[in-house]
Amino acid sequence: MPVPPFVLALRERVGHDLLWLPGVTAVVLREDGPRPQLLLVRRSDTGEWTPVTGIVDPGEEPAVAAVREVLEEADVVATVQRLAQVGVVGPVVYDNGDRAQYVDLTFRCRWVSGDPFPADGENTDARWFDLDALPVMEASMSARVAAALPARGEALFTA
Repeated sequence: MPVPPFVLALRERVGHDLLWLPGVTAVVLREDGPRPQLLLVRRSDTGEWTPVTGIVDPGEEPAVAAVREVLEEADVVATVQRLAQVGVVGPVVYDNGDRAQYVDLTFRCRWVSGDPFPADGENTDARWFDLDALPVMEASMSARVAAALPARGEALFTA
């Protein structure tokens, strides 16, 4: 996965020490057909299906980051409808020894346009899935999707 330049600059100073970073998950729904569909990407590092995820750039609004990540990773234009969940991910230890932990803001997003494909090399596939035919996902990803499915609701805060 490409590492944002600001993270590379931090790594020059802190080495492999634990970084606390803001992240986003974009749960994108397309509801223009007979059945609602969910956008998922297959990660190139793990092979797992997930909603689009990414790191918030310094000074960037998290909702803007979610929309940006969807466009960069899947070539799909989306808009944010609501904040669905806030939680903590990690700590994660990467193959090179870097350690990170993320505060994740999960957003429910609405598809505007675009046919998904793995646009930036971070993923090997991107496609729509009917909600009743989702592939197996890691538990925390399934929880993010579940939190975002209701059209309305208060954000959940995980403990």
